[in-house]
Amino acid sequence: MTDVAQLAGVSHQTVSRVLNDHPNVRPQTRALVLAAITELGYRPNAAARTLVTRRTHTLGVISFDTTLYGPASMLYGIERAARDSYFVAIASVPELDRRSVLDAVDRFVGQGVEGIIVIAPQDSAVEALYHVPEAIPLLAVGCRTSPPVPSVAVDNAEGAALATRHLLSLGHRTVHHLAGPATWLDAQARVDGWRQALCEAGAEEPPLLSADWSAAAGYDLGLQIATDDSVTAVFCANDPMALGLLRALSEQGRRVPEDVSVIGFDDIPESAYFLPPLTTVRQHFGELGRRALDALVGLIHGRNQAGPAEPVAPQLVIRSSTGPPRS
Repeated sequence: MTDVAQLAGVSHQTVSRVLNDHPNVRPQTRALVLAAITELGYRPNAAARTLVTRRTHTLGVISFDTTLYGPASMLYGIERAARDSYFVAIASVPELDRRSVLDAVDRFVGQGVEGIIVIAPQDSAVEALYHVPEAIPLLAVGCRTSPPVPSVAVDNAEGAALATRHLLSLGHRTVHHLAGPATWLDAQARVDGWRQALCEAGAEEPPLLSADWSAAAGYDLGLQIATDDSVTAVFCANDPMALGLLRALSEQGRRVPEDVSVIGFDDIPESAYFLPPLTTVRQHFGELGRRALDALVGLIHGRNQAGPAEPVAPQLVIRSSTGPPRS
C-alpha cells in the first residue's frame, strides 16, 4: 500500500479509503489510486486484513460426493449468491453421516469461516447437525429441520402435489408414483405430497414403487408397470427416472401421452429435449441459494432464526408428456 501511495502521490490512508470504497474520496484521486494499483499489480493481503478486521469473509459449505442434479445445483446456487460478498470454501465428504459432517465442521471452524451451510438431503446429515455447538452460525439447505437448527428448502411436498393434481385434472382416475430412496428427505416429502393430493381428490392410492434416482431405476420400475393397462398416469420423483420410464413404456408399445402420461421433478436442462418433451416440476435453485445466504448472514450478525424458513415455491412446467386419458 505504501508503494501505491507513493506512485499515486497520495497518503496511505487515502489508498485504504479507495480499497474499502469509502465515499469521501474525489473521483480524480480515486482514478489515480486505481491506476497505481493496476500498474503495480497490487493485491490486498487477505491474512493481514483478517488480523485487522477479525473477519475472513469466508463461508464453509459441506456437501457430499455426488453428481445428482439437485444437490449440485444447490451448491452452485449458494456459490453464485455469495460471489459478491464472501469466499466459499467447499468440503465434499464421502458420506453424510454424523462423523463426516462433524469432522468437516471442525475443519471449517479451524479455518476461521464466519458461517457454515450444510447441504443435507438425507436423514443422517440432519441428525448430525443437532450435535454442532449452537455458537457456530450454521444453516441446513435442502431439508426442513427442527429448532435450534435453521434451514431453507424447496417445498417438495407442494411440488409433488402440483404434479399429481395436474394429472388428476386431465381426467386420470389415479396417479402412480416412482419414488426416490426412502432415506432421502426430498423423496419422503414428494411421497407425502403425492399421497395428500390423491387423498384430497378421493382417488385410490396405488402401490408405491421406490428405487434410487437414476434413469436405470426408472427403467426397471417402468418395466413393472408398462404392461398394466390400468396405469395411465405416472409421477416420477425426478427427471432421470422419468427418462428411464419413457424408454420402458416405448419398448412395451405404450405411447406417451396417448396411453400413459408422465411427469418428472427438477426440470433438468435436458428435460425439454426428451421425446416427448417432459412435463416436470421446476426447482428455483438460484432463489434457494439467495435465501440460504441471507439466512446465514443473519445468523452471523446475531439475528436468531430457529427451525425452517418459508420454503421456496416450485413451479409446474407443462410440456408434451402429459395429456388426458383415452376415452
